[in-house]
Amino acid sequence: MESNDVYLYGMTVLSTIHSLNGKYPEADSYGEIEDTVLVPGGETGNSAIILANFGLKVKVDGPYLGNRTLKAISEFFQRLKIDCSNLFFDPSFDGVQDLVIIDRSSRTVFGRFGHYFRDKKRWNQPDPEAINQSRIVGIDPFFHEESLKAAELAVASGKKYVSIDSPPDSYITRNAAAMVISGEFIRNNYPTQDLESLLDSYTSLSDGLIIFTSGSKEILYGRGNGSAGSVKPFSVDVKSTLGAGDTFRAGVLYGVLNNWDDRKTVRFAAATSACVCKRFPMALDPPGLDEITALCQT
Repeated sequence: MESNDVYLYGMTVLSTIHSLNGKYPEADSYGEIEDTVLVPGGETGNSAIILANFGLKVKVDGPYLGNRTLKAISEFFQRLKIDCSNLFFDPSFDGVQDLVIIDRSSRTVFGRFGHYFRDKKRWNQPDPEAINQSRIVGIDPFFHEESLKAAELAVASGKKYVSIDSPPDSYITRNAAAMVISGEFIRNNYPTQDLESLLDSYTSLSDGLIIFTSGSKEILYGRGNGSAGSVKPFSVDVKSTLGAGDTFRAGVLYGVLNNWDDRKTVRFAAATSACVCKRFPMALDPPGLDEITALCQT
């Protein structure tokens, strides 16, 4: 098997994205669609696009492709030289899709993910050989025991991995080189806990870098050795926030791969996310290293 820089195990979807001319409308009102695109998305899909644009060799794995997603996702990834050979085609299945409506300050996702995860499993087992042949691993936690197995395989192979949105006592969190916890995950799971004590809960159970994000609010980070800090997100002219969180994780992964210190890693991830917010759609115009590095220096 040919080696890759990055093995990403997680969610890739085919997204129909409507960009509005104006704010998201209230119920029983009207909104004008300015632009519509059909592109790959999802936590792993967006991360793969960014990392491939950085010049890394990326292999993706996870959900089955279906009748409506096979051609669009495969051809898009092949143009970017993203290895999607592990993505299994299930002809009895339409594929994982979503509909996203965005304005300059928000994105609203409509999907069938509840049904997808309640139905029979339509996702791959993680690939131990691909993990062993990669320099670093990214793991989405959504595929239950298969996501756990991906983390276990990475640990067994001595590979660092980066993940997102898992509880502090989970195996995935405790063994991650870096864990990104979104504001949405915190609001849904720890609505009454203050952030400092929650960060302590995470860092007390992990030796890795723990990062709390919250949109345009201050980014908090820390480790179990007592080191902690914060980074202010970069201010940019926002066109779309879609993919900002997914690509923040990609920026963290790039920093861990290059053995950067925590603050440099978090600032680079924040700059990656900010550069993504400056464009629509990100998938057709991903930011490169020069643009992100220049923003980091401001």
